Amino acid sequence: MEEKQMNQIFGIEEVPKALREDNDFNNNYSENNRKKKRKKKSILKKLIIIVCILILLGVGSLAFILYGPYHGFRDWFITTAMTTMEHQWLAYLFYSQETIDKVMANNTVEEIDEETDTDAIKVNLVEKKEYENEYEREILQKEHPGDKYKIIKISGKGYTGYLAVIYDPSKVHTLVTAKMGKSGQYLTTMAKDNKAVVAINGGGFDDPDYNSNAANPLGITYSKGKLFTDYYYAGTGGIIGFDKEDKLVLASNCTKATAEKLGVRDAVTCGPFLIVNGKASTVVGNGGWGTAPRSAIAQRKDGIVLFLAIDGRMVKRPGADMDDLIEVLQKYGAYNAANLDGGTSTAMVVNYELINDPVDSTGAHKTRFISTGFGLIDN
Repeated sequence: MEEKQMNQIFGIEEVPKALREDNDFNNNYSENNRKKKRKKKSILKKLIIIVCILILLGVGSLAFILYGPYHGFRDWFITTAMTTMEHQWLAYLFYSQETIDKVMANNTVEEIDEETDTDAIKVNLVEKKEYENEYEREILQKEHPGDKYKIIKISGKGYTGYLAVIYDPSKVHTLVTAKMGKSGQYLTTMAKDNKAVVAINGGGFDDPDYNSNAANPLGITYSKGKLFTDYYYAGTGGIIGFDKEDKLVLASNCTKATAEKLGVRDAVTCGPFLIVNGKASTVVGNGGWGTAPRSAIAQRKDGIVLFLAIDGRMVKRPGADMDDLIEVLQKYGAYNAANLDGGTSTAMVVNYELINDPVDSTGAHKTRFISTGFGLIDN
């Protein structure tokens, strides 16, 4: 019996074909929706699992890097953080005081324990025409006869910078902030005020609140024979200055009496000493200073003074360590050399314009107030 006849016998109204098709469609649509929802839930579940795995891998990798058997990253991280003013808290975030002290003790610069042999320095302003090597040529070959200075671009693994060659050491003097005790100044301002055509930042300064004020230089500060500061200093290095015979002197005993004995006319206080009497300091581990922008001053045996400014704090150019400074300065014939204040303080000015690329702790491309500097004052 056909379905139509059965429906008539039992009084069942026949469902229109269009309605049946519509119901079939709705059923299929609902089923498809359920399948799609199940698929979406499955995808979401998989994504959550993947994210969790990645987080676990990331945490595990970070833990391995920070606390694993390889100490290279740990030592670099701690020493770099501890030699900055603003970011020492990063080291304490991951490590105990005991670990930090141990790392700093195992990464040091062992300075040469000798008095500066000033007799070895023979100031010679006669221009040479023959050069022993490419570095001597870069130093001694002048673009124009009678040039007072020369700027050499340098680069190495992880850094770029500038080397200023000052031919007459008698023209190098300490630049001091005009607002001593109140605030520091930008190096460009100090250079303009003192008519220093070439300048580099100088010694360290007291900055207990990390406010970048730079009002008070550390230790001993002299400029043109005048004593500006005479503070106790127990850090690395010590007096970095020029005596009355225009020779760079380095003295770890940072006192006024020592400065007077050496006949200091211009000086700042900083460190560590990098080269003394032609002998390089021994860098243990990474030296304890990490990798960062750096500044240094040096003198060759012929009296020529070198200002070195190295940029850093960039992805491909993190900066230099103490070994890098020593290597560069030795190539260019440094006989005595010392590290100056670095980091955001690192700055080199030529004709009253900043030529390097300082980066502060926030990543901004700018320098900061400083207390002192060295400048070529040709007047």
